[in-house]
Amino acid sequence: MRPAQTPTGGDHGETVRAAALSGSDVARSRLAASWRRSLVHHRLDPDAGASHRVEAVNLRARKQALAPVEHAARSLLDRLHAAVGQTGCAVLLTDADGVIVDQRVRDSCAEAFDAADLTLGADWSEAAQGTNGIGTCIVERRPLTVHRDQHFQTRNTVMSCMDAPIFDPHGRLAAVLDVSSCRSDLTAPVARIIAMGVSDTARQIETELFRATFPGARIVMGDRQPGDGAVLLAIDPDDLIVGATRAARAAFGLSATELKAQVPAGDVLSGSGSADLGKAMRGEIQRALSRARGNAAAAARDLGIGRATLYRHMKRLEISREPTRAAKASHR
Repeated sequence: MRPAQTPTGGDHGETVRAAALSGSDVARSRLAASWRRSLVHHRLDPDAGASHRVEAVNLRARKQALAPVEHAARSLLDRLHAAVGQTGCAVLLTDADGVIVDQRVRDSCAEAFDAADLTLGADWSEAAQGTNGIGTCIVERRPLTVHRDQHFQTRNTVMSCMDAPIFDPHGRLAAVLDVSSCRSDLTAPVARIIAMGVSDTARQIETELFRATFPGARIVMGDRQPGDGAVLLAIDPDDLIVGATRAARAAFGLSATELKAQVPAGDVLSGSGSADLGKAMRGEIQRALSRARGNAAAAARDLGIGRATLYRHMKRLEISREPTRAAKASHR
């Protein structure tokens, strides 16, 4: 692993200060706005970075609190590291405060990442480190990349960090998934490719966590735009929505109060902007009917709902009880 060379402190520090204090730069650039938060709000010095690590007992408590996310993420973190580890990247999982609670790093790279403070217990919030992938992702609640000299602290400009937020089944920020590199030859285009994998993996973790939270419910998935997260609804046997991801809440205008009251799925399907969910439910019901050879009672059992509820959905979605010719052919 070849570490990048740290730029001259004064040069980078002066660039950061000038942009952070320039009203026009801050107005048109999210990066400059983050630099300003770091300089003015958090009162950090770009040339005086320091390590920030929580104590062991604090780290254990944080890991325990994040256990459901870690459990849902374990195999996905392994898979992501298998894809990027040979390029000298580490895979990190932080809690919502930006403290690293889990990591995947090759033995040959461990010393370099430890020296860069990309290790268990390190605090990478903006308040601690200024602009960086993890901390700025927490503030902006979106996937992003902070590439080398985009970092606030001069000592961190050896890094490239690709990050995505992970939201819990109640729509709250639960964690941040980070892939970081300290290599000088990691180019911005390669970082963008890695960032796509990070964002996809974060959405998969959200999906696994959501399914684990509602084990007895039907999970209906709607279409989504890149970066918005998985549009998932959990529907109980009485056809009530008992859970919705952050992206689903935004897509269908579902408030926390409505979810607490368990709004009927039919009300959401009948509302404005329900085309994606209606399409998903139509496909789900048609597949169940196909597997049951058109037997509505068997299809309802397969879906985990009552037959009357199934008939209501079929009527609303204009689904014929008879399976299509193509569906019949697939079962021959």
